[in-house]
Amino acid sequence: MSLFKSLTSRLPGTRISRRSKVSSTRLQHQNPTNELPDLDKLLVIPVSNEPREEKLRSYYFNQGQFLARQERWEDLSKLVNLEDASRRTSGGGMPVSELLCQGARSDVVALAEHLLIDGDPEENKPLSDAISALETILGENREDHVIATVVAMAHLDIAWAWRGTHAACDTPARNIEAFDLHCTRARQVLDPFCGIELDSPLVTAARCALLVGNPSANARVADDYEDLIDLAPLQQRHIRALGHHMLPQWFGSYAALELEARRTAARTQDIWGAGAYTWTFFDALLVDPACASVLDVPFFLEGLRDILERSKDQHNANLFASFAAVSIPNAARLCADDLAASGALDQIQKAAQWIMSEHLHELHPLIWGHAMEGFDNQARIASIDALFKQGREKANQVFMRFFGEQMQKGNALIFTPQGLYVQQA
Repeated sequence: MSLFKSLTSRLPGTRISRRSKVSSTRLQHQNPTNELPDLDKLLVIPVSNEPREEKLRSYYFNQGQFLARQERWEDLSKLVNLEDASRRTSGGGMPVSELLCQGARSDVVALAEHLLIDGDPEENKPLSDAISALETILGENREDHVIATVVAMAHLDIAWAWRGTHAACDTPARNIEAFDLHCTRARQVLDPFCGIELDSPLVTAARCALLVGNPSANARVADDYEDLIDLAPLQQRHIRALGHHMLPQWFGSYAALELEARRTAARTQDIWGAGAYTWTFFDALLVDPACASVLDVPFFLEGLRDILERSKDQHNANLFASFAAVSIPNAARLCADDLAASGALDQIQKAAQWIMSEHLHELHPLIWGHAMEGFDNQARIASIDALFKQGREKANQVFMRFFGEQMQKGNALIFTPQGLYVQQA
């Protein structure tokens, strides 16, 4: 299922007659009423029907899928090599080379997910045939690291389809065995290639992703990610993955996570300011909220500001607004008894108001829908339309939570690139 389908929806605008800047402090409620405000009239923010981020991701994913379906593997390899060398990313930091490779393996992975989740894994001949076809292509292109990466990551995606996101103790033994077998095969495919020697973030990222299936990875994970991030420091996807893998459930500890966040921030200060500290904790806080007990909250918020000030479109504004207002409150419920962690998460939640007031001027509902799932790529959704509607409704609830008092007075809130303004009733 593609997450990049174009969706059309837009809030009606109103003319701005009198403007007064809304502060980031809590707005005072003066005229309480039980009647809900009319958001269509009082909440003025465009809703993107096709954000640039989703458009770019869809384009390159579909291009990779098309070239694979046409068996134009040489053309795919040349294109991926070009994008890998240029380090080009989407606005949200997704490497174009990885998008192309995702598309190239997507049919096989989708078949695996269908058989394992919706079908009968015992009747897996179609999947075996599809994997064999990929292995045959690999055999015909043994020196091509792009083809090797496509095949290796297909095996890893299938491994995760078997494994799921539950704890190992809650996963059937046969699923764990299948996970290990596919991970082992993926490592075998990539073993002949060194991403550092090839100057390839694509290969280096794939090898880091495969650390999850390597029982001896603990001693090398931090160094491997340091090499990857130094190869492509603008690709924050890798910084986020580092934070996830430094959690105790994988290869690290809370202390190691915090240390690597600081080290990465220091190495990338000229690019991200303090932002790499924030990116390192982004997924970690949602996967294991208790790690907030070691979080340097002022440094995290400083990094958040640095990221938003460097952002060229509205993707990150929506990402962090929904992260603070939706994902973090959900995560905080899992560590309510940990006073240190709860206090840190509460401070992040409060940041949602200034993020929205100072940086948000276009709504991307799909991001808000994903925020409700903790940005879990393994989460199953009924449809893109449902996710869009769910995200739009959640965003409206957040607008009401932070700015409802002004709308209750009949004042219109206008979100602009210059900040949030209020039009007096």
